[in-house]
Amino acid sequence: MTTVAELIVHNAEIATGDRGRPRAQAFAVAGGRFVAVGDDADAMAFAGPGTRIVDAARRRVIPGLIDSHLHVIRGGLNYNLELRWDGLPSLADAMRLLREQVARTLAPQWVRVVGGFSEHQFAEKRLPTLAELNAVAPDTPVFILHLYDRALLNGAALRAAGYTRDTPDPPGGEIVKDANGEPTGLLLARPNALLLYSALAKGPKLPYDYQVNSTRHFMRELNRLGVTGVIDAGGGFQNYPDDYKVIADLHAAGELTVRIAYNLFTQKPKEEVADFTRWTANNRYGQGDDYYRLNGAGEMLVFSAADFEDFRQPRPEMPASMETELDAVVRVLASQRWPWRMHATYDETITRALDVFEKVNKDIPLDGIRWFFDHAETVSDRNLERIARLGGGVAVQHRMAYQGEYFVERYGAKAAERTPPVKRMLELGVKVGAGTDATRVASYDPWNALYWLATGRTLGGLALYPAANLLSRDDALDLYTRANAWFSNEDGAKGQIKIGQLADCAVLSADYFSVPEDEIRGIVSVLTVVGGRIVYADDAYRPLDPGVPPAMPDWSPVNFGSRYWKNDAARAAMRTLPAARACGVHARTQAPATNLADANGFWGALGCSCWAF
Repeated sequence: MTTVAELIVHNAEIATGDRGRPRAQAFAVAGGRFVAVGDDADAMAFAGPGTRIVDAARRRVIPGLIDSHLHVIRGGLNYNLELRWDGLPSLADAMRLLREQVARTLAPQWVRVVGGFSEHQFAEKRLPTLAELNAVAPDTPVFILHLYDRALLNGAALRAAGYTRDTPDPPGGEIVKDANGEPTGLLLARPNALLLYSALAKGPKLPYDYQVNSTRHFMRELNRLGVTGVIDAGGGFQNYPDDYKVIADLHAAGELTVRIAYNLFTQKPKEEVADFTRWTANNRYGQGDDYYRLNGAGEMLVFSAADFEDFRQPRPEMPASMETELDAVVRVLASQRWPWRMHATYDETITRALDVFEKVNKDIPLDGIRWFFDHAETVSDRNLERIARLGGGVAVQHRMAYQGEYFVERYGAKAAERTPPVKRMLELGVKVGAGTDATRVASYDPWNALYWLATGRTLGGLALYPAANLLSRDDALDLYTRANAWFSNEDGAKGQIKIGQLADCAVLSADYFSVPEDEIRGIVSVLTVVGGRIVYADDAYRPLDPGVPPAMPDWSPVNFGSRYWKNDAARAAMRTLPAARACGVHARTQAPATNLADANGFWGALGCSCWAF
């Protein structure tokens, strides 16, 4: 019996990522996998009465992008609350958007800008002042997180968070105070970012149903950029299994539009062994399916090995207890054959961690366990050789595109030339994959990461790397597709447009391989496919778009265009605001644009369905 395709894309310029057949014109999908990849006739042979046939009109098609380090589960819970400054060209634009969002945000909620930008991307090359924040938001709490180095809080946020002259500085952090001893609103990581996270956690959270909606909108934003897969790196203040319920429920409902492999992040200092002992006993590595599966441990294995990546501060020295505590955790994981990932910014931390891994390997061979370091900006050749001998990998992210100027200020341009040494990693046989580390430092936009890999430039335009540490566009894309499958033990199953692999791909707005360098960052997907299912469509394909319910609450920045800002046309569209009407409970304008308010309904009992509680 001849297989009938569910989807055929033809008349395309396909970069398959398959070295055996790097280019094709068409593909066919059946059962969620590619069943034909070749010329138009090869794919059309699988057409039937129910086949959806898409003419790509010679557009560039690539395998779906995979981010090997993105905090998608945590990010999804909060996405609808956050105003994105990702990609904005000027502080003037940022402050205009902030002012507009302040006007529509209902008490007691906060306006939050949580990472994804750098002051160097702005034409003004600076952050807003605290006086400017208080001028645009005298009464509405505003929280702005800039990388992992500082947070800016206006007076209303200071009051809401409970910071006073009597609030002590936590270890590794500073609550900056004025000459009278009053908090100014500036919080600094020195270098521990726990103070910044703790302040953010004081803001009101979304109710469960809103978190579900928020996660769907975050996945849709990733789909807009061509992302079809993510390896979630856990995260601070992300508890297992409670904070995984939303993503698990979306998976059960068949509503995931991004494939997620997730790692479990230890949750309390000095209780790491207990965490991983319990999790390895109660869970099986790899449990789940192609859409949602357990990927092992990390990125935090033990708190004593966390070398915070604030390049405005000196490199932190890890405590003497690091080796003993790390050894205990790695033995638990290795004995259960659980892979792990480990956050490590500096070569000094990597050296000490490798000492532990090599010691464990003598007792419990690590062969076949997919373990790797995350970040590794200053890793040495010697340690890369050790990683290769132990069969490990390195997941790199474009954090230097956001912090490169600070690194150069502290360590010099020469030291910055190999931060990280991606080309050398590949030469030495280390497994390498690419990602973003979004959302609290760098943005989730993969095209800025691909631009960084190919050009070595920061958001501010600083050229960090010599040609010897730059990748070709083909090699950069390979790290974002085929190579990233190794990090979730799915190599050969996804990451290429190849017969038998999972049918994930993106039809691009422009040809990644031929556009001028600076235009790489402007690319989006016009058609994103996951498992043969169209999950996002725009431009000529907009009638195929499955859509998503409006963001909740109605005043969410997402409903007013908040996302990664790509170009003038996109910015113009984001300035077009949906019609506001008065809330039936609070009689306020800038309340729901949809008819949700009901004084007699469930949310009305708590406040109203404009979520002003």
